[in-house]
Amino acid sequence: MTAQTQDKAKSMSDAAELQVTPARRTQRVQISMPVLVRGKGFQEVTSTVAVNAHGCLVLLKATVSRDQQVSLINPKTAEELPGKVVSFGKPVDGKIPVGVEFSEPSPLFWQINFPPDDWLTSAERKRPGSNARPK
Repeated sequence: MTAQTQDKAKSMSDAAELQVTPARRTQRVQISMPVLVRGKGFQEVTSTVAVNAHGCLVLLKATVSRDQQVSLINPKTAEELPGKVVSFGKPVDGKIPVGVEFSEPSPLFWQINFPPDDWLTSAERKRPGSNARPK
């Protein structure tokens, strides 16, 4: 196989991979924020790796399973939201990266001063007391 043929095969492979991978609903923000994760039989204070309007990625010592119901609590506001476990990563320092999806999009849960544009609707941007930037 020539170098040109290999490059073409790689491009086709990359394109096929892009077509199979669904687009992310909202942009992720890489940020470490304290969060309390509570589920059946466990409660763990941890930090996020990344957040978005639909959930987060956290590192957990606790053993959880896909589709397990959990609650996320923001210790700054004491707000609690239900969610479920949707994905796992490779262990890091004895903790497992766990993707948690909120039951419904909740971009204001994270109290981020400048959330990405795709996180909020026009109504949420205009909401009094919102930390969101005006559009």
